[in-house]
Amino acid sequence: MKIICQKDKLVNAVNIVLKAVPVKTTMPILESIVIEAIDGCIKLVSNDMEMAIETVVGGRIEEEGQIAINAKTFSDIVRKLPDSDVVIDTDEKNQLSITSENTFINIPGKSSEEFPALPEYQKTDNITLSQFTLREVINQTTFAISTSDSNKLMTGVYFEIKQNNLRVVALDGHRIAVRQVELKESYKDKGVIIPGKALNEISKILTGDADSEVTIYLDNMHAIFAIDDTIVLSRLIDGEYFNINQMLNNDYKTKVVINRKALYNSIDRVSPLYKETEKRPIVINIEGDNFELSLTSSIGNIKDNINIISEGEGIRIGFNPRFIMDVLKAVDDEEIFMYMSSPKSPCYIKDTENRYNYVILPVTLI
Repeated sequence: MKIICQKDKLVNAVNIVLKAVPVKTTMPILESIVIEAIDGCIKLVSNDMEMAIETVVGGRIEEEGQIAINAKTFSDIVRKLPDSDVVIDTDEKNQLSITSENTFINIPGKSSEEFPALPEYQKTDNITLSQFTLREVINQTTFAISTSDSNKLMTGVYFEIKQNNLRVVALDGHRIAVRQVELKESYKDKGVIIPGKALNEISKILTGDADSEVTIYLDNMHAIFAIDDTIVLSRLIDGEYFNINQMLNNDYKTKVVINRKALYNSIDRVSPLYKETEKRPIVINIEGDNFELSLTSSIGNIKDNINIISEGEGIRIGFNPRFIMDVLKAVDDEEIFMYMSSPKSPCYIKDTENRYNYVILPVTLI
């Protein structure tokens, strides 16, 4: 194999496929990326057996072929090459030579035959949306997935398609994040659970361009994301997702309209006194149009007040401050609506257009 690529294009392609190279594995070949120069196309491929990435890199093929090369070593080398064309050449013993201006490097490779091929998948059920929209809904929901593998379903994000509506849901047992997206077309109803880890890596590949689209293909075992010249394939999490509709209650006794930035800044001022180990929440006390946040810990105590518009009963309720701040980071609205029923019932933060609904469980007050 012999190919010639521009350094910047090669570095970009390597950075993309690195996202599916495992940090630890019992299969050493998975620590490699495969370089393919076949049928006039140069591709880089990685696979950690849960997620696989294939991306096309522009360049010229002088001799077809393919090779597996240690991903970290190759990445470290190409990043430090001169900003010029890079010539990659291999021989029959899987030795790889890299030439760029006055730099000449030789490193051992491996036969790509040992590398697991990408799983077969069906390009049937699919939806199309902008890269901007997909990146937004990923970033606005994945913070609520569980970091523990004790319940695999909670480590994933539920994508539910009903006609022209996409609902994206994440939860960890303490909170729920729900985002609704109106699609341009109607599609076949389908629901799949995609690993949150894969979605977070996909978010980094997306350009965020509102004019660029991504197509998502869904079969019974995989979700496939076609993003420009890159294909990301993720295994689905098997199982039946939680009945979210039962968890989204419209009843409330207290409704608050509050400035999002003012609430964020207030919690930010209070939170330095919060200690996770002490399990003492920030306390929200609502009386009329006054919204008081307070916190007492071994470090000290603090109170902060915000003017609000309230409706219904007063309430005193406690929360983990991080859970509320995560929601406030995910919402763009200038004002938010908070709905509460009792100190032991969830708080709902949702908009009037049903674009989002965030549910946060309170912490018992001592």
